[in-house]
Amino acid sequence: QMQLVESGGGLVQAGDSLRLACVTSDRTFSTYNMGWFRQAPGKEREFVAAIWWVGGTTYYADSVKGRFTISKDNAKNTVYLQMNSLKPEDTAVYYCAATLKDALLIITEYEYWGQGTQVTVSS
Repeated sequence: QMQLVESGGGLVQAGDSLRLACVTSDRTFSTYNMGWFRQAPGKEREFVAAIWWVGGTTYYADSVKGRFTISKDNAKNTVYLQMNSLKPEDTAVYYCAATLKDALLIITEYEYWGQGTQVTVSS
């Protein structure tokens, strides 16, 4: 059972940046595809970004493309989400997730989830 722990959330102003991190002690981390999702109050959880375990191909939701960057450091068992030019509509709880499956944009394809970290962007 892989355990994922997110950190880096907080309260920022519009236009600011944050970097979220998600770390695990699981030694098989390097073989997992990783994703970031978010859930705003009253809304369903949605895809934000994902990265393949090999090659590092990345995918982004249209709403964050050009502002967010996902990266993976296998040596540190950590996946990051660099968030720039934050907007109030980015306010949500952000979750990292891990999967061995291929459909990285599909929330139900992810097998392991972190507990989430709150990001609040004020206008």
